[in-house]
Amino acid sequence: MKPSFTIGIEEEYQTIDPETFDLRSHIAAEIIAKGKRQMDERVKAEMHQSVVEVGTGVCRNMREARADIVNLRRQMVDLAQSNGLLLVAGATHPFADWRVQDIYPDERYLQVVEDMQLVARSNLIFGLHVHVGVEDRDTAIHLMNQIRYFLPHLLALSTNSPFWLGMNTGLKSYRCKVFDKFPRTNIPDTFTSWAEYETFVDLLVKTNCIDNAKKIWWDVRPHPFFSTIEVRICDIPMRVDESLAIAALIQATVAKLYKLHSRNQGYRMYSRSLIMENKWRASRYGIDGDLIDFGIQKEVPERALLLEYLDFVDDVVDELDSREEVAYIETILTRGTGADRQLKVYEDTGDLRQVVAYMVEETKAGL
Repeated sequence: MKPSFTIGIEEEYQTIDPETFDLRSHIAAEIIAKGKRQMDERVKAEMHQSVVEVGTGVCRNMREARADIVNLRRQMVDLAQSNGLLLVAGATHPFADWRVQDIYPDERYLQVVEDMQLVARSNLIFGLHVHVGVEDRDTAIHLMNQIRYFLPHLLALSTNSPFWLGMNTGLKSYRCKVFDKFPRTNIPDTFTSWAEYETFVDLLVKTNCIDNAKKIWWDVRPHPFFSTIEVRICDIPMRVDESLAIAALIQATVAKLYKLHSRNQGYRMYSRSLIMENKWRASRYGIDGDLIDFGIQKEVPERALLLEYLDFVDDVVDELDSREEVAYIETILTRGTGADRQLKVYEDTGDLRQVVAYMVEETKAGL
């Protein structure tokens, strides 16, 4: 059965005090309640009260996804404003201190904090998660195995977290390193079948490592409740057009890998440890570093690899009607990622508050 390749996009935003430009959480619960009423339960809380997440419905194509996520982001900007807050799409806050942030008073999050202590409390990060509909579970496992190779490239494009606790970290995605401290994160191993994956999950549940598969937080996973492959490696980009471009590229990658799979072909699979080398380079340098082309066993500029990647998926984007969104990847290569642009503002002003002000404006761009 051919997958539907439906799209779902989840974005996590920061709620910001308009005077201090710091994170502000004490009325986030009120915003969540209003957002749920206005947006049909498509708004939800995250562990920290200064994090608000929105998720689209199940979209048949990128046109539907664009209308949905633009509308959700626009409504959240308005809702934040009407509650005396600003909304920011950035994967870390440039200077906020996680130690003074409130935890959302939900039993599930309080349990996570109880289990993981400081690791959970310090996890003040904001991501972009993209779901692609793949209904047959064995097919989903095979495609998940193969998409792992592309994850560092998707991370490089999304990088938007160069600052942490008021410091320039020297990384384009510091969010990755914060999340690394959680168990069951990063690039997954390969699985030969859905049955093997289920056996793995059952063992973790049986031995009280997890209570369900949602506590497997890999960079890509088969979603435990939806018939989707969920790509979780990306920073939340600043602009909605960047989120849409990356979502479209993820959808196109799944569709291209399925096309090969349906012909009994496949993308060459590499070990987790090799892919982790590229993930490190992507988090450190973004689109301006060299990643490894494992086939030719050489370092290659990431920009050149991304152009090759666009060529690889080119024969499926018209079928998916996503050429406009995928083409925006070249705009990211020209303008730089969110991390590149944050660093430029800081270089020009020396003021992290100015960086936040810039992020506020970029979050509204294109709405």
